[in-house]
Amino acid sequence: MEIQHFSIQGTGEWNEDAIVINEKQRLYGVIDGATSLVPYRSAEGETGGRLASQLLKGYFERLSDGDRRDLETLTIEANAELGAAMRAAGIKTGHKNELWTAAAALIRMTDHHIEYVQAGDCMIMALYRDGQVRTITRDHVSHMGEASMETWKEGIASGIRTRAALWERVLPQIVGNKDVMNTDEGYSVLNGLPDADRYIESGKINRIQLAGLLLVTDGLFYPEEWPCAASKDNGSLNEKLVRRVASEGLEGYGHWLLALEQEDPECIRYPRFKRSDDKSGIWITF
Repeated sequence: MEIQHFSIQGTGEWNEDAIVINEKQRLYGVIDGATSLVPYRSAEGETGGRLASQLLKGYFERLSDGDRRDLETLTIEANAELGAAMRAAGIKTGHKNELWTAAAALIRMTDHHIEYVQAGDCMIMALYRDGQVRTITRDHVSHMGEASMETWKEGIASGIRTRAALWERVLPQIVGNKDVMNTDEGYSVLNGLPDADRYIESGKINRIQLAGLLLVTDGLFYPEEWPCAASKDNGSLNEKLVRRVASEGLEGYGHWLLALEQEDPECIRYPRFKRSDDKSGIWITF
């Protein structure tokens, strides 16, 4: 077994992503923190998103090899620790726009199965020995992002050519999305509150013919050029992502994606909300 991991800061002030590696537990994961709409800074200047990802990373990496509770139970406990940390920092946890939040995707390996847990838009994909690619998780934020992205593209079509102006156009929708976190109408995310526990997804797959597992934050999603005639099937983009990582390695793919973003600083050719999002991934081959 070989494990590659890659994490690089985007254009934000902090890298709000985190990678989890706990060899004792055979537990690996990626976490994507999100800064609250109401600004918060720690004594060291860290944002809420940074604090959330690092707190969750610390929880999973501290687990001893003898702790065999299932990943869902562990994630619920980690989420509770996040809530306690926010309350200790004076965050009004009844106000969703103040919460430190994070998406996450984690796996734990056994000899015959892969156990997984996921919330938000961090993704897990599998490659099999016959070349087939399987998307294990669902991007629970995509339907929210698609609506905002349509507004972004409409702005481009109307002649707007700066990211700042496009961001101003789409910001009200993004702000409104916070109101529906962890509801049936919204999206799942770890936010330190018990409502997150109801929307965590978990399960296990067997290891028959498994050749590789890819875990990524959304900053590593395969870029989609616009306008284009390509299929809107996200499964096809996931397949391109896995095959490119398998061919070039995780770091090679990451630097290729960074180069595309640098050539499109106003986010016009490859529509996206940030010039360069934080990027983190783990690629495990068997």
